[in-house]
Amino acid sequence: MQLVGLLRGRPVRDAVVWCVLGVAAGYGAVAGGGGQDDEPVHGSGIAAPAAGAALGPARGQEGAHARRAAVARRWGLAAPPLRAPKPPSEKPDLARESRAGGRDLPAVVSRVPTDQRVVFLTIDDGDDKDPEFVRMMRELDVPYSAFLSHYLAKEDYGYFRGMHKLGAGLHNHTLNHPFLPGLDAAGQRKEICGQQRNLRRETGRRPRLFRPPYGEYTAQTLRIARSCGIRVVPLWTQEAFPDRMDHGGADGRLHPGDIILTHFRGRGDWPGSMPDVARRVLRTATEQGFALARLEDYV
Repeated sequence: MQLVGLLRGRPVRDAVVWCVLGVAAGYGAVAGGGGQDDEPVHGSGIAAPAAGAALGPARGQEGAHARRAAVARRWGLAAPPLRAPKPPSEKPDLARESRAGGRDLPAVVSRVPTDQRVVFLTIDDGDDKDPEFVRMMRELDVPYSAFLSHYLAKEDYGYFRGMHKLGAGLHNHTLNHPFLPGLDAAGQRKEICGQQRNLRRETGRRPRLFRPPYGEYTAQTLRIARSCGIRVVPLWTQEAFPDRMDHGGADGRLHPGDIILTHFRGRGDWPGSMPDVARRVLRTATEQGFALARLEDYV
């Protein structure tokens, strides 16, 4: 990756963010090769040991586990996050699970249909821009997806470009976070399609995923979203805070395919930082035997 080329023409603050994030570090194992949302990449890129090296693989695995455990402890975790299994070769048929009621509209799902013990972390809005959170997720090799509202993200899209280059998906959460059912068709189109254009300009890719503010939408909302490139509307089943998880089910546990919602917020909004939220999610997932997987590989 040519850092100089990536930074040329960007604001000075972008360069600072890149230096903080440490772009050259090894997030790519989960990241999908520089944020290519439709092109999942599997494996770490580490060369296989030579034939006949009987003890080499075991020692190498022990060393890798020890390094991951040390990183986890540095971020306040008792154990490293579980590794996600290889995603399915074909994405599940979301239309069968969708609330939208037809294949001509984007699929609306709160849980991804899968038997794998994986869950998905999604982060909304874009207010707090904590470089420590990005560094934590990179060092722990944990995937996540962001749904951005322009009015909050616009002051520093460089922060989000940085996480996108490290593999995070960046998706649509409207321009101004309105209650979409309260707007007419023109107003909804401006909010949804306008943010599509912003994100394409900022990342070079038009998002396929859209989350309506407050999880509220109508059939008209979905038709408009479809017209400007949206294919999937991921809602959520769980919500994460620094001090707790709000579970959607009565049993208070995670389930395969759960989509976890949290927000780009800091100590001014709730009792903790974004790394605190990440710790809460990772501890809960690991204790219950789940790995965090890359949403874009499944939808």
